[in-house]
Amino acid sequence: MHTAALEQLQHHLTAALSIPPAEARRLFHGRGRQWPGLEQITADWLQDVLLVSLFREPPAPQLVALHALLRALAESPAWRASGGKHLLLQHRYRPDSATEYLVGEPIDSGQIVESGLRYQLDFGRKQNSGLFLDMRLGRDWVREQAAGKRVLNLFAYTCGFSVAAIAGGATHVVNLDMARAALSRGRDNHRLNDHDLSRVEFLGHELFKSWGRVKRGGPYDLVIIDPPSFQKGSFVLTQDYAKVLRRLPELLSEQGTVLACINDPAIGPAFLIEEMAREAPGLRFVERLPNPPEFADIDPDAGLKALVFAAG
Repeated sequence: MHTAALEQLQHHLTAALSIPPAEARRLFHGRGRQWPGLEQITADWLQDVLLVSLFREPPAPQLVALHALLRALAESPAWRASGGKHLLLQHRYRPDSATEYLVGEPIDSGQIVESGLRYQLDFGRKQNSGLFLDMRLGRDWVREQAAGKRVLNLFAYTCGFSVAAIAGGATHVVNLDMARAALSRGRDNHRLNDHDLSRVEFLGHELFKSWGRVKRGGPYDLVIIDPPSFQKGSFVLTQDYAKVLRRLPELLSEQGTVLACINDPAIGPAFLIEEMAREAPGLRFVERLPNPPEFADIDPDAGLKALVFAAG
């Protein structure tokens, strides 16, 4: 974060806050490597919260300069025009992802809006806030596809896909994730949107020990697979994705669709296309969904990969 890079960051955030987004959006995506010197910093606008995240510890003088930049930003006309109330700096490289509250009172949680739907987020306590903003167009796609369908949402986390599916008219959604606290937040997200919870099921189980229970809820017209790249003791993408894909034929309806995702910069879409051809050859690749423009990357294959496959 040399001086010229920080000046560029200040200019970018000032311009973005002058006309703030009406909904939650990423304002600056340094990790897309388009701005030299800022590769390890992002900034998200979460209604009235600006969350700036550092992914690598900078030298002390650079951190001091970043603090000064953010405090100056909070005194600017652009900040006042934005209606911002909280400015947070999260140190994602630390084991506890410690968060500094630079402006406003400490805030643990809050609500955001995305595509007209409401979600509850955590601030300053966890590495992730509760909704991955780069998957916005994926959730929009699910909402558009879901009418009249039974949906299986694997690695559901806080059930963002489930909220989108029910909003789009899905008849039933089964969410599976071993983190029961995340599923509890998923229930809260559905309640925020006044959804009928009788149409939503939450399974707090480890996937590879629960195939029987998952299969009993099928067949499914749409299966969503959005796993972590690595989860100690439960999932390693390069080793375990194939175990999920080979089960798809017994889970899908005859004309079923799969949305399979990867968010590891080191693994391109070819990995998933080749694995699907090997493990579930009855499914054909249809398309890769676009990523939100604010998540542009100098290498398109390094960003989120959300791939659609279809049976029949």
